[in-house]
Amino acid sequence: MKSQTLPRGATGPRTKAHKQITGKPAPAKRASAKRTPGRPQRDAQDLRQQLLDATVTCFVRDGIAATSLRAIAAQAGVTPALLHYYFGDKAQLQEAFIEERMLPAFAIVRGAVQRAGDDVAATVAAFTNGLIEAVRQQPWWPQVWVREVLCEGGALRDLLVTRIAPELARVIAARFAAAQSRGELNSDLDPRLLMTSLIGLTLLPIAGAPIWRSIFEADDIALDDVRRHALALLDRGLELK
Repeated sequence: MKSQTLPRGATGPRTKAHKQITGKPAPAKRASAKRTPGRPQRDAQDLRQQLLDATVTCFVRDGIAATSLRAIAAQAGVTPALLHYYFGDKAQLQEAFIEERMLPAFAIVRGAVQRAGDDVAATVAAFTNGLIEAVRQQPWWPQVWVREVLCEGGALRDLLVTRIAPELARVIAARFAAAQSRGELNSDLDPRLLMTSLIGLTLLPIAGAPIWRSIFEADDIALDDVRRHALALLDRGLELK
């Protein structure tokens, strides 16, 4: 049988014309996969975490104020448009960093203190152990804390004053004051300043580790060594009974 071709411009369903000519039904058209323009192909949650990781790296290296969205995108190996797609502007990205990285680290410390109860020795140990665990999970935390919270003009100072310090600092100070009234704590100490003493014996040595490790050739000192040293010094200095 002589093969026939459809005349150019012929009308009618393709399947019907094909069957009339070949005696077989027309092959099914392969569905073409459509992609919504501008949408990422990778798993959204994984990519979001990758972008937050890049944000942390840039914030630690350059500081929050000096970091641009373009720099974060370059660090993550994506386009600035993709960063905008996930987080909008820099203010929204900074808020995501606070909510998803900074506050969960702080929650480890707060949870440990809450579980310690009113005992002052247990509170000191809980704060110290909780902070070391937070740093173990988020090694960048001390550097960001010192630069962006403690230093004048830090981008996260309001975070300390309004969302982190008030509740925890008052709880710890109240426990110290109660212990003083029971004669369990050195009466020369100011309960309000003991919170800063706890931070000074934990966060600051960790943040300054590159300096004192170089001075003392102390690469062998790890997080657990800082924790043990802080607890031993606080135990004797506070005259805990």
